[in-house]
Amino acid sequence: MDRYIETNGINLHYLDHTGTGPTLLLMPGLTANGHVFDGLVSAGLVPAVRLLALDLRGRGLSDKPVSGYSLAEHAADVIGLLDKLGLDSVILGGHSYGGLLGFYLAAHYPQRVKKLVVIDAAAEMHPDTRRLIQPAIDRLGKPMPSWESYLAAVKVMPFFYHWWDPAIESYFRADVRTLPNGEVISHSTAGAITEAVEHVLAEPWRELLPRISQPTLLLNATGAYGLSAAPPLLPREQAEATVAALQQGVYRAVPGNHITMLYGDGAAQITKEIVKFVVN
Repeated sequence: MDRYIETNGINLHYLDHTGTGPTLLLMPGLTANGHVFDGLVSAGLVPAVRLLALDLRGRGLSDKPVSGYSLAEHAADVIGLLDKLGLDSVILGGHSYGGLLGFYLAAHYPQRVKKLVVIDAAAEMHPDTRRLIQPAIDRLGKPMPSWESYLAAVKVMPFFYHWWDPAIESYFRADVRTLPNGEVISHSTAGAITEAVEHVLAEPWRELLPRISQPTLLLNATGAYGLSAAPPLLPREQAEATVAALQQGVYRAVPGNHITMLYGDGAAQITKEIVKFVVN
């Protein structure tokens, strides 16, 4: 499944899951890698589609330039990947940051995107999003004594409150590299992720969304992103406002929170909705 391709001046890593259906390119969240979609693969998304799961620049096993994390630069990477693979157009999708990048690509490269699948991303997220995602960013660039200690720290993050699915461990294992002394450290750096966030915040999303003409499926996690009383990272009313701004938007609610939705019952529902959407 592991593949590498050189494009836009860097090497990109992606997972190529062979399937019998149409090609679906999925882009991960802000600090994530292509293995974050392993739960969807297990739920049957493959072989219903050929799934290309990308490590964006600065994440996973893709190259990590010091700077260059605008949406335009990420989009150029994706277009370069499609060119190298000989894919004129694909069904494009993404989770969180990857979903926002999907909006950007659909608007700026409409001929390359047949349909769009957006997993828990919208023009406006929860107003306290920066604070809610901070635990995920705080782990970056900090060595941990071992893989076991790293995983133990991950398990107590607020958004995993009273939840754990071993299927998520392949994603976190791909999140880190082992140092010569046995310590582990994240592939991503805080500097790259912070630069990516600043570009997202500067993008005029409300002006961009009405330009998107492709059929778009928005999957929204309804569960608490944190302790039991915490709100969803993407409240339903904001997700529905984004769908209303699109020319052909469809809203579907999914169990779980912003992260856990990609596993278990959430993964089963997401897979069902995606397969129904892409084959029509």
